[in-house]
Amino acid sequence: MRKLLLILASLLMVLGLCGCHGSKGSSAFVIPEEFDESRSYEISFWAKNDTNINQVNVYKKAIEDFEKIYPDIKVNLKLYTDYSRIYNDVITNISTNTTPNVCITYPDHIATYMTGSNTVVCLNELLEDERYGLGGSEVKFDAPKKDEVVKEFLDECIISGDYYALPFMRSTEALYVNKTYVEKLGYELKDVISWDEIFEISEAALAMDGDGNYLVNDQKVMIPFIYKSTDNMMICMLKQIDGEYSDDDGNILIFNDTTKDLLYEISKHAKTGAFSTFKISSYPANFLNAGQCIFAIDSTAGATWMGSKAPLLDIPEDQLVDFETAVLPIPQFDEGNMKMISQGPSLCIFNKSDPQEVLASWLFAQYLISNDVQIAYSETEGYAPVTYKAQNDPVYQDYLNAPYDEKEHYEVKIEASKLLIDHVSDTFVTSVFNGSASLRDAAGSLIENACRSARRNETIDDAYFTNLYEKVTSLYHLDQSSAVSTGGDLGPLPSTAKALLMSLGFAWICIGIYYFKNMAKGSK
Repeated sequence: MRKLLLILASLLMVLGLCGCHGSKGSSAFVIPEEFDESRSYEISFWAKNDTNINQVNVYKKAIEDFEKIYPDIKVNLKLYTDYSRIYNDVITNISTNTTPNVCITYPDHIATYMTGSNTVVCLNELLEDERYGLGGSEVKFDAPKKDEVVKEFLDECIISGDYYALPFMRSTEALYVNKTYVEKLGYELKDVISWDEIFEISEAALAMDGDGNYLVNDQKVMIPFIYKSTDNMMICMLKQIDGEYSDDDGNILIFNDTTKDLLYEISKHAKTGAFSTFKISSYPANFLNAGQCIFAIDSTAGATWMGSKAPLLDIPEDQLVDFETAVLPIPQFDEGNMKMISQGPSLCIFNKSDPQEVLASWLFAQYLISNDVQIAYSETEGYAPVTYKAQNDPVYQDYLNAPYDEKEHYEVKIEASKLLIDHVSDTFVTSVFNGSASLRDAAGSLIENACRSARRNETIDDAYFTNLYEKVTSLYHLDQSSAVSTGGDLGPLPSTAKALLMSLGFAWICIGIYYFKNMAKGSK
């Protein structure tokens, strides 16, 4: 019995070492007392560039300037064409401990990265550290302090109650309008347009002559209203009417009657041809610039593609139609209580076994939100800098207020930037949890499916939506538990932890048997 108990004790010690939840991760990062500049570092930076060479040049110059300040830190840049590729590569590399040091990504994705213990560095202490925190005394460049970061943007980086990212750039969605065609149809364009009004004007734009040409543009093609991101469309519509989407605990609430009513209305206009999506028809800017679309909703970050004088074009110049472009907030259900989604990339730092390497990564991430980088990057598109420090910088103010031209100071791009800055208090974000990225994809899929069904003249009724909800739930694995976080509910126990508990129970049984056996011998 003594030998058995010794074996069990040894087993419990082994299981205790490997049975803790999330044990695949590293030890939590602790800020070193000082940054060791007597050695060299090599860190990797994964970024997205929107196929815009100007953004690539901003990254390269930022790295060059940073390496002059910290010559012992070498930064290796790896560029991606979209965030989903970054996400997939990070997920793959987590299992082999080959994640990048600094990564441009989204909070929804970070929540998934965090399923391994301490995979992503918690920034709570780094943000506040007097020496190496934001604007700290030992930081060798003019970094913003924590209170100089736009609060709404910094709050978007909170996951499970802690900071796990720095905001890098922010955008919102804008309604890009062919104002010329709206007025030709007999409507006056308001500063804020309602959903009813945009659908009404879109339906009016479908009028044709006897030869099959649309009256508004005298062409054979007209898709009055195209929405680039249907996941944002569904999320924003629900938010504007206080419809349920999800909660902070990661509960999926989107499959309800309010969502169904919205899908009924959207599909009705998809059936007539008044409304379409990027996935169904293609990039809205191309139709807008060719005079084949009146309302195009896309990110403010895509402003340089919008309008007949846009600096960036994806169609031949001979297809351009000259028109006046207006930049407005997305349609609202209540113009007096506006709700616009806040979006844009953030910076996360991955944990490594060497705290000095992590600190070097933090210094570089901090440099990316310094004024020079923020202002230069925001000028490439309709992004807004994430700090008050950069927004109020005279250089940026001169950029916003300079005379319009068709290049650096393109009117549509400038107006898109101002739109976000003027409406920061009207923006919102959705709850972030492990699975929130899948829920976002599902929200867009509901609209895409309903629109395709309407175009195919399928019957859209309650039975249709029951089936659609079931299909989307299964496709995006939303029927599985999504309330997994790093701060509260830790999800199901690992198999090693279960084995540990079972062994503990078995050990106590053996101890009890041994104890009572000795008691029996003593009584005899």
